[in-house]
Amino acid sequence: MSRNNKKVIITCAVTGSIHTPTMSDAIPITPDQIVAESLAAAEAGAAILHLHARDPKDGRPSPDPDVFMQFLPRIRQGSDAVLNITSGGSMLMTLEERLAAPLRASPEMASLNMGTINFALYPMAAKFTNWKYDWEEPFLRNSDGNIFKNTFRDIEQIYRQLGEGHGAKFEHECYDVGHLYNLAHLVDKGLFKPPFFLQFCLGILGGIGPEPDNLLFMKRTADRLFGDHYQWSVLGAGRHQMALCTQAALLGGNVRVGLEDSLTLGRGQMAKSNADQVRKIRRLIEDLGYEVATPHEARKMLGLKGGDKVNF
Repeated sequence: MSRNNKKVIITCAVTGSIHTPTMSDAIPITPDQIVAESLAAAEAGAAILHLHARDPKDGRPSPDPDVFMQFLPRIRQGSDAVLNITSGGSMLMTLEERLAAPLRASPEMASLNMGTINFALYPMAAKFTNWKYDWEEPFLRNSDGNIFKNTFRDIEQIYRQLGEGHGAKFEHECYDVGHLYNLAHLVDKGLFKPPFFLQFCLGILGGIGPEPDNLLFMKRTADRLFGDHYQWSVLGAGRHQMALCTQAALLGGNVRVGLEDSLTLGRGQMAKSNADQVRKIRRLIEDLGYEVATPHEARKMLGLKGGDKVNF
């Protein structure tokens, strides 16, 4: 799939459920912090904001729709960015918990992990000894015994409820090549409608590694399975973020940055904000001779229902 002079969509994953508060003071925890970080990222050039919620008291991942509704309307009022709500939450949440917020909010977009995987965070625990909150260390260390569960039945339920029920499109998060085949199988069954938005997720322990050859293989596989009926983007976990996003831009893809995926801005340099990462990838994209998509352009490229059709 060639670029055809299209613009590059920047997604910013603002807080996520992977990194814990001890790891960086920059991670937004409270609704006020999530609003401020989201608006700054949008102003810096992010057309899509990928959003999780955290318990304001201690920063642990939260599926509570009431917490989401403390920041979603305020971000929408302050920005035209596409608000993409997680349906993944965290690996400790049930499917019903994960769906509670997006079903209430009826967003334009929702993330959708395309399979069940080991989602291992436990190596990160060895880097810290003094924890801000008592939940952090066991959350990380116990991840060697946890999975993120999305069976075919789960994925179909998410599609029926959010896609057919609310007109949401999906950020299809593909952590391995098999996830592309999972999506192709479901498309053959009549689920999901193009254009598909594929997010190649490289570098999570339990998924495909962050090597450039793997990105090329994911891209070639998607071309074979979906032809010209998809858009694609890349997230690189940790220190691989900027290198893989730059490669994606050169190959005609879109990019995802943000403190959910990486806490750094460069080698040995912690990011002070999500906007720092957005500004850096925007500069790299423009230095390569490409243009960054506006929210309006992103909506057109992805076939979204529009920001006036959400419930917040």
